[in-house]
Amino acid sequence: MREISQDAAERHKAKMERRKAVQDAEVEGKTLEKGLLIVNTGPGKGKTTAAFGLALRMLGYGRRVGIVQFVKGAWHTGEKDALARFGDLVSWHAMGEGFTWETQDLQRDIAAAGRAWEKARELMADPALGLLVLDELNIALRYDYLDVNAVVETLKGRRDDLHVVVTGRNAKPALVEAADLVTEMGQVKHHFAAGVKAQTGIEF
Repeated sequence: MREISQDAAERHKAKMERRKAVQDAEVEGKTLEKGLLIVNTGPGKGKTTAAFGLALRMLGYGRRVGIVQFVKGAWHTGEKDALARFGDLVSWHAMGEGFTWETQDLQRDIAAAGRAWEKARELMADPALGLLVLDELNIALRYDYLDVNAVVETLKGRRDDLHVVVTGRNAKPALVEAADLVTEMGQVKHHFAAGVKAQTGIEF
């Protein structure tokens, strides 16, 4: 460990005291508490994983979580098994039938998205729910399986204390505008490009 002079230590302490005062003042000025509309989008990996991280955090406080998957359906995932251990605190609904290039049936895709959205609306009406994850809803909106304006208006009209997380690439501008928090995950490097297949515990 490098040696630190007394003068350097005192300068650092004074700098951190000033920084703390600024941070404390900023935090103190934030008084609003509300349910957030969160959007995880972008080409990078981890959008759904981040949403499930929030689900785990919510469950840690004993709050109920709802999950509706708009694309993934028959896939077996580790997170589903893990969250199943929380019993009735988790309401999981995998209602997709695969990506559009897999189904190759536009009418079927639209119908599946409609059923998933109705389930999402049903869960939003549950007063006990603390967090709703709408996984890959952005995909359904991108392909116009659902009316983006109707979806956004419903999300904006949800009860004040319900948090909603929407995942998927290519979030529509109307949804981004309505959201409280938008994170765009970029891709710097991906192991798929090197021929590494999807692996248990990493991709699913």
